[in-house]
Amino acid sequence: MKYKIGYTTGVFDMFHIGHLNILKKAKEQCEYLIVGVTTDELCYARKNKMPIICESDRVEIVSSIKYVDKVLLQNDMDKLKVVKEHKINAVFVGSDWKGTPSWENYEKQFASLGCDVVYLDHTDGISSTILRERLNENE
Repeated sequence: MKYKIGYTTGVFDMFHIGHLNILKKAKEQCEYLIVGVTTDELCYARKNKMPIICESDRVEIVSSIKYVDKVLLQNDMDKLKVVKEHKINAVFVGSDWKGTPSWENYEKQFASLGCDVVYLDHTDGISSTILRERLNENE
């Protein structure tokens, strides 16, 4: 294992194979995986929509995944605070964020704490947005 403690976050609404792939790939690279599940309130504040699956159910689902060692509620975007508090060595994030100004900034901030950013490939053809669109088509 390359890392001792890893961290990733997500809304994990309508849990699907893409979510499972991210958690599995992250766990393959660390001994202990902490997952931040975005609160309903933060999801609404950032995306202007409520998750279909409520926060407590999403936490329960993610907690029961064998690749997940600990779940935290993510109620703000202060990832640096979590990295410091939990002595995280690697933050795992989807490769679609690579090269963006916000994640280039995170890379610098985390590096000063001895934490790497590891970009994981997105699972093509599936997302909560795609599932939401399919549900709307079937109404």
